[in-house]
Amino acid sequence: MPQACEARQRGAAGAVAPPAMVRPALEVADILRDHGSAWREANQGHVSLAQLKVMSAIERCRTAALGGHVARCENAACGHTEIAYNSCGNRHCPKCQGAASRRWLADREAELLPVPYFHVVYTLPSELRDITYQNKRVVYNLLMKAAAETTLTIAADPKRLGARIGVTAVLHTWGSALTQNPHSRYRALSSP
Repeated sequence: MPQACEARQRGAAGAVAPPAMVRPALEVADILRDHGSAWREANQGHVSLAQLKVMSAIERCRTAALGGHVARCENAACGHTEIAYNSCGNRHCPKCQGAASRRWLADREAELLPVPYFHVVYTLPSELRDITYQNKRVVYNLLMKAAAETTLTIAADPKRLGARIGVTAVLHTWGSALTQNPHSRYRALSSP
């Protein structure tokens, strides 16, 4: 790197700025760009417009399709140029929301009490998935209410825990295989 550019990378304290983040060999966006069209065709009628928009946003994220800006070294001898493409900002995008997810997780971990916890998952039977797909709000509300009531009731039972517990619940509508798999996850305080 020419001295003028290296000098530009130094902060007020004289430290060299950290190198740019290295791009992983394979990203979700690469998979969607390579196979998304075929997957959408194969799953036509089973994917919502909102889900299609998310796929499109991830495919276009940080590409020329969303525009960008050019950073060029002001030193005429160097003229080094870097193009930075705009991000999609979609809340489901792993590139855009990676840092936000890590911050959210750290914030939630900071809220935890220094006591043992246990993890409970309530999954809807696969036979209800088609009904759920057409009636998301109603079924998801029922799932969350039934799961909360069940968790609190079992914990209150003197034969079990015999305690009034606190829980944090999260609704997941997709499984790790990116197929519809409605389930709720609970983190509950455990007895010492």
